[in-house]
Amino acid sequence: MKDFTDLGADQSSRSADEIRLARLVLSEDGDRDITSELVDLGGTTVEGTISLREQAVVAGLAYAESVAAEAGCDNVQWCVQDGTACKAGDALGVVRGTVASVLLAERPILNLLQRGCGIATRTRMYVEAVSDTNCRILHTRKTAPGLRFFDVRAVVHGGGEEHRLGLDRTVLIKDNHWEVLGRESQTLPALCSAARRRGIDLLFVEIENTEQMELACRAGADRLLIDNQPPEEFRRFVRHAKSLRPEIEIEATGGINLDNVRLYAEAGADYASVGELTHSASAIDVTLGITVV
Repeated sequence: MKDFTDLGADQSSRSADEIRLARLVLSEDGDRDITSELVDLGGTTVEGTISLREQAVVAGLAYAESVAAEAGCDNVQWCVQDGTACKAGDALGVVRGTVASVLLAERPILNLLQRGCGIATRTRMYVEAVSDTNCRILHTRKTAPGLRFFDVRAVVHGGGEEHRLGLDRTVLIKDNHWEVLGRESQTLPALCSAARRRGIDLLFVEIENTEQMELACRAGADRLLIDNQPPEEFRRFVRHAKSLRPEIEIEATGGINLDNVRLYAEAGADYASVGELTHSASAIDVTLGITVV
């Protein structure tokens, strides 16, 4: 988790993660599409139009294009960009190649797009729910195994923002860390000082009670993750924390959903991290239909 692709860049080449994932998903179907080879012995050229069957925010196009390239398709021409809100029936793009190459790529492309669009669409709902507040929506590490970059990029295309991608750059003290700290001689301030000496720029601390909050503020934490507190109790924590350390960032975490996210935003959350964006993403219905060129 060292290089997160610049989502605003016009890439002239595919990223390593796009290539890795394309090869992985294609390998799940074996090394050839025997049905398509038998149906089309002459290498007929076709165009496959990729369309939505329901309203969605688009995400996953770069990965889909990488699948097409790895499957041997000639090219893909997109009609939209990642992050575009589309209607049911809208075409996303056209993939061109032989029958065998397009149909080899078909299901992996659709599988990725249905997940990416599902994550982006759900994220957009949360972003809109807090649109006129200072709260920003974050992903969590509750992503599908092997799809961390893919899932996070879909969240970003939905209007969310990047949280920590891995464990190597940001210190985040959670409940299990608190348990160990309570049994060792090391204190939270000592741990934070040690992290700073190692060049760690961001120190996040998840807290569940006032004592932990006060310790984190005194230790110089950059962000408090206030976990599993109802909105009114969350507001009380925010006020207390800001009185101790005015510059500290506040993140609402645990039990955040569409029904309550605005309450946390109005209670003072700078961020709300939402696990369901990626661990419970609903697939969007995407289809591909071919025509002979």
